[in-house]
Amino acid sequence: MYTAQGKIEQGERLAEYLPLVRRQALALQVRLPASIELDDLIQAGTVGLLEALGRFDATQGASFATFASQRIRGAMLDELRSRDWLPRSVRRNARAADEAARRLEQELGRPAEEPEIAAALDMDIATYRRLLSDTNSGQLLPFEELMAEGGEGRLLEDAPAETPFSRLVDEEQRGRLVAAIEALPEREKLLMALYYQEELNLKEIGAVLGVTESRVCQLHSQAVSRLRARLASA
Repeated sequence: MYTAQGKIEQGERLAEYLPLVRRQALALQVRLPASIELDDLIQAGTVGLLEALGRFDATQGASFATFASQRIRGAMLDELRSRDWLPRSVRRNARAADEAARRLEQELGRPAEEPEIAAALDMDIATYRRLLSDTNSGQLLPFEELMAEGGEGRLLEDAPAETPFSRLVDEEQRGRLVAAIEALPEREKLLMALYYQEELNLKEIGAVLGVTESRVCQLHSQAVSRLRARLASA
């Protein structure tokens, strides 16, 4: 049972970390379809913060700031996953594109070119690029999802106690992801760095690459498809 002092301290901590919720919501919103409202992300993140306040255990070794940040982001991602706005037909075609990219890379010994993937899917290049655009518009933070699969996104309260073996496994998974990124064509590798490390927006990346914003979306989707295919076959 909370004491009066405990409730006061919890209220103070809630007020202290609410700006973090907004910052994380803003960072996510720029990577999502325009239909996603900032207020919805903030509401979900606030729920995550409240959960963090109720579940934090200082004896586990993590700081509250780290624990809360992961819970806030996790709650926002859960909210977005629940919406599942990508049509089944697009998901099906995206999986086919992943498989085509994987198969061609194995056959050719290099990343496949767009016309090669389009031909493997029995599509013309314009149709294939529309698929890339549709997939990118609906993807839920695809690179963050890949990072979670690679061991970066695991929530602390859902994770088992860290052991030397678990650290080794996480390092191996991260190593696979890094290797997959390094194998990307140079332009796609640069795009990923500009988007996820430098945090440039689509317009800024387009200016660097000399392409339109819609083309940046297509290239981003294709890069993620290559990463999924490579990780699936590793």
